[in-house]
Amino acid sequence: MCAGYRGYLYTDYTRTVKMPPKSKKKSRKMTKAQRLKKQQEEEEAAQLQAEREEQARLENRRKQEEIQRLEEMALESRENELNELRHLLEENNSAIIKWRIDAAEKAEWERYMRCDGVPDPKDQRGVNTFISLWRDDSESNVAEELQLCSKAVQLFEELEELLNETKDPKEILMYQEALRDVQELLHSKHLSIAEKILKGASENIDPDTRNMQTVSKHETSSLCLWANLFKNPNFKELDFEEAGMGFRLPMQLTVSDIAVRILHTHYDHLSMLARIRHQSEKQIVGEEKLFIQESDKKQSSASLQSRNSSVQSSEGSNSQIFTQMEALSGHMSSLDFSDAPTTDPTVPQVAMTGNGTQVVDIMEYTSLGGVFYYDLLHLPPQPIRRRGYTILQIVDGLRVFPYPTKRPKGEACPLVGVSVTLPDWVFYMEPPLVARWDAGDEQWRRDGVTDVSYEEAGAKISFKMETFQTFALMQKTYANLPFQSWELRPLGQDSALFMVKGAFINITITIQNDQCMLQLEQERGLSHLVGKWMSGSALQKAMLKAGINIFVNEHTHKYISICKKESLSEQAVYEQMALFASACAFSWSKWNAICGEEHLVLQVCEHHDPTPVPEDSWSMYLVGAQRSQKLEITENSEAFSQDHAPNSRFHSTFIHMLQDNMSPDGIAMARNSHYWFVDTVQSLLCATRPLVYS
Repeated sequence: MCAGYRGYLYTDYTRTVKMPPKSKKKSRKMTKAQRLKKQQEEEEAAQLQAEREEQARLENRRKQEEIQRLEEMALESRENELNELRHLLEENNSAIIKWRIDAAEKAEWERYMRCDGVPDPKDQRGVNTFISLWRDDSESNVAEELQLCSKAVQLFEELEELLNETKDPKEILMYQEALRDVQELLHSKHLSIAEKILKGASENIDPDTRNMQTVSKHETSSLCLWANLFKNPNFKELDFEEAGMGFRLPMQLTVSDIAVRILHTHYDHLSMLARIRHQSEKQIVGEEKLFIQESDKKQSSASLQSRNSSVQSSEGSNSQIFTQMEALSGHMSSLDFSDAPTTDPTVPQVAMTGNGTQVVDIMEYTSLGGVFYYDLLHLPPQPIRRRGYTILQIVDGLRVFPYPTKRPKGEACPLVGVSVTLPDWVFYMEPPLVARWDAGDEQWRRDGVTDVSYEEAGAKISFKMETFQTFALMQKTYANLPFQSWELRPLGQDSALFMVKGAFINITITIQNDQCMLQLEQERGLSHLVGKWMSGSALQKAMLKAGINIFVNEHTHKYISICKKESLSEQAVYEQMALFASACAFSWSKWNAICGEEHLVLQVCEHHDPTPVPEDSWSMYLVGAQRSQKLEITENSEAFSQDHAPNSRFHSTFIHMLQDNMSPDGIAMARNSHYWFVDTVQSLLCATRPLVYS
């Protein structure tokens, strides 16, 4: 060890390392002055904390006292506000009922005077006579048959509308039976039309292909027919460019006496048959469950009676709270806002699945652009012309040509191809799903369809199937939901804009009195719909048929996420929004999703200018069953708070809360709204339910 160095030696096999000694920390003791200073700082901090807590306690007490004072004020005016709102609703409701009765009577008289050959769908005898006479008619030519097909389609739509409206079990069965009869007769007549054309195929030979190909377009259907007269083994495919359809045949079929039919009906009657069948099956199951439940109820009736008596004795005065929503429930009883699946076994439900996942859920998917009937048929015998006479073999009806045919074990038949240019009068938000019709089980299936390709530029879809089958192009029913945002903005007296930012497309509906007009950013092929004035109900039907769905029903919540709210509170808000839609703008708020099921939050401001609402003009409102209030927070606040805005008060109704911040002119505009406009706005809000589905 070196002199003057205290340390340790660590020796390994190669060298000796000197390790420094461990340092010793010197402990420092606080002086008396330092201890006093630290103690003083701790006491000051504790005193400051106590003052803050006391200030918070006093502020909380002040807020509670203010809330209590505001609640007492609201309670004093509660009865008057509820009565005033009830009067407004009853006045509008009475006027609407009278107007609808008058309109229905006028429409019924106009229909009676129309004399177009279409029977009244409510007249069962008239419907049966129409069906019988048409079924027995074999003398009509192709043009006359197509006209009758159009009338039958009109009758089907009217019967379907009546079926959707009625609740009477006898009427439901009557309309369902009539729908089946009309659909079956339509199918039969379309085959008859094809038969008449194919029997004269040899007289309409194409000079280039030496086969017959023809397209017959009508207002409700397009018929493409091809007759294999030349039997060219090199034939592969044919495009009916005029109709936007084509097919591809396996080589083995090109030398057979065959005909191909592609019938495109612009309507879908098959999905209705699927719903009817599944509802009937569900009804049978429901009746069986109901019988079992009734038996169980009888066995436990004594215990239930004793339990009910004990519950009734324990009920206090709190059970008699009369909320704003209960006061208005009589005006909203016709609306069903339930988002929970029904458990009533007597209510028929649409079957959602079948044998496996290959069955298409007709609530999740909707056919767009009608139905395509793709058939391979025996070519009827052709007339033989001789000098002065014609020889014609008589056959009764068209016969299906069997395919695929039997093959050696393990060898599959080639697939058949088909291509379709998407109809330009519907809007597909995504490439469509191809589904084939299973006639035996009356359901749509997705299996048996392969090699699907989609050309977005030409809006053309091509695919192959194992055999010739009926198919449809489907889209997710609620593809454009939930909404990203929404706004209802006034344009003046009895005029407003309803704007929805959907998952795929943005939609604007202009409302003027009882008329509505649709505007879209994407207008491809929708000239028959966009920019046209029509009633709210007519617009809704037209939008659904065109694939532009922003409307919800009792099944929607099963397929998309929702912002669940108490249904009565939600309904009441829509009614009161409609009352003030001439003078106030309403908009989506992100806070609505986190304020709880019992409350709704939306942005509102008085607005008389057709230009967009300035961002700093919005105010936040919270609506519940007991009261409405203006909030202190804004859309850009860091966190949600139910603190009411300074110098504001509580009200028992939404419209009275709004009036506190409106000008006399704005209140006058709202109170002078025509019942047509109020009803149209309310119906649109109830059909879309933006407070739940955004």
